[in-house]
Amino acid sequence: MAFIDFVEWNDAKNDVFAWKFGQNTNNNLSTFTQLVVRESQEAVLFSKGQILGKFGPGKHTLNTENLPLLRNLFGIPFGKKNPFTAEIWFVNKAAPLTINWRTDTMRYQDPDYGQMVPLAAVGRYGLKVEEAERFLVQLVGTLIRFTAAELTSHFLGELISKTKSVITSFMRNNRIGIMTVSEHLEDLQKFIGPPLKEFWEAYGMMLTGFFITSVDIDTSTEDGKKISAALSDRSAQYIAGYTWQQKQSFGVAHNALAGSGDMGILGAAAMTGMMDRGQALMQPPQQFAGGGFPGVSQTAGAGGRQEVFCAKCAKKFPVTANFCPFCGHKYNPCPRCGSDNLETSRRCVSCGTELVQQGVPGGTACSRCGQAVPLGVKFCPSCGNKIN
Repeated sequence: MAFIDFVEWNDAKNDVFAWKFGQNTNNNLSTFTQLVVRESQEAVLFSKGQILGKFGPGKHTLNTENLPLLRNLFGIPFGKKNPFTAEIWFVNKAAPLTINWRTDTMRYQDPDYGQMVPLAAVGRYGLKVEEAERFLVQLVGTLIRFTAAELTSHFLGELISKTKSVITSFMRNNRIGIMTVSEHLEDLQKFIGPPLKEFWEAYGMMLTGFFITSVDIDTSTEDGKKISAALSDRSAQYIAGYTWQQKQSFGVAHNALAGSGDMGILGAAAMTGMMDRGQALMQPPQQFAGGGFPGVSQTAGAGGRQEVFCAKCAKKFPVTANFCPFCGHKYNPCPRCGSDNLETSRRCVSCGTELVQQGVPGGTACSRCGQAVPLGVKFCPSCGNKIN
């Protein structure tokens, strides 16, 4: 029977927590075997289900002097050289090993929207072996090495469950919504640290750091994709300054103008008016100092309006003005709703009311206020101006 006279671990890798010497369950050692333990390593010997001893950095001879249990387990007398079998585990106690983590889907009742949303958290944590004996007894078992990947796989279910529970509890207790959770990541890390520290201490490990990179909508789910798209669309609307209803109007107008003309001239004109007004809403208010226009009263016009959008430049101006103060376009109001129209418009772009144009048989318009008047009327019913 051959005996091993020299044992060491010289190819330790950064992602390996523990490594067992040799491929067999038991190794044939003797009380003259030399054990070499390098810096940042620790060696632990097991035999017959018991820990024979633990060795720190340095060169050690495996004898009854430093392994007194050999006398009890094998009957080896003190100071004699005799064979025995044992497992030798090397534990990496170097700089903390950093491991990436990600939860599966967390269902969370968002306080801002009042709906269940799917969340996922991503981050990293650092671990270091603190007590080699406890670590080996609790985790290693029959493996020949224990890596960061194996550690993550081994604890995936329990670790993710605990992480999810703590994250959702913190968000719920503090009424944190999905739109503001990124502002609380540092507080969340501090809150989740102590429970996870206790969890790893039970396995002889020290949690050297725990970081949360993000807590966000889980787009791996179908409802998560829809919610993410809706939030993105909402942000775009907020930045551009238009509402959901206006966005729908833009789409309808675009389809009407780009289609085969089934809606006719009236439909296209109406949609054009909707787009003009939608675009105007996205622009900053154009007013003079004091919130109004100098020398113009705020008397309501047709349809109860006080301001209208210019049919030419799409900027707002009071209905009491004869001309747009921004582009000089003459106000051509609809007699029904008061919306401004181009002089060439046959129908109102907002409500579709037929407009009577100057020079067109069957009617005319007031030269002062632009009000359409029937043929034969001597004075404007709106401003009293004499009709020529």
